Amino acid sequence: MASVLVVGYDPQAIPGVDGTALRAALDAELGRFGDHGIDAAMALVVFDESAEATLVAALTERPWDVVVVGGGIRKAEQLLPLFEQTVNLIRRHAPQAAIAFNTSGGDSVEAATRWL
Repeated sequence: MASVLVVGYDPQAIPGVDGTALRAALDAELGRFGDHGIDAAMALVVFDESAEATLVAALTERPWDVVVVGGGIRKAEQLLPLFEQTVNLIRRHAPQAAIAFNTSGGDSVEAATRWL
């Protein structure tokens, strides 16, 4: 069974956003992976000193076939350093994994399957 790690920005840390609703949507998307016969997990980070440890722990949990990096990390200009850190940690700790990018929290399955 293929394995996918989805890396995203923790919705609870986004000011002015209904973090609970967004987290529910992310969890629903994670459930869709199972419908496609894909074993998936999610790692949510915030832009602070805990990000690297959280990412390394998730990336080294097992060999991933694809790591999907969510738009919450990629799209906000002020998070550019986190995006760079994420890509470099993937290269270092999961070099066998393809790197994919979704356009929203609702198309992570499609992003991953482009590389499976």
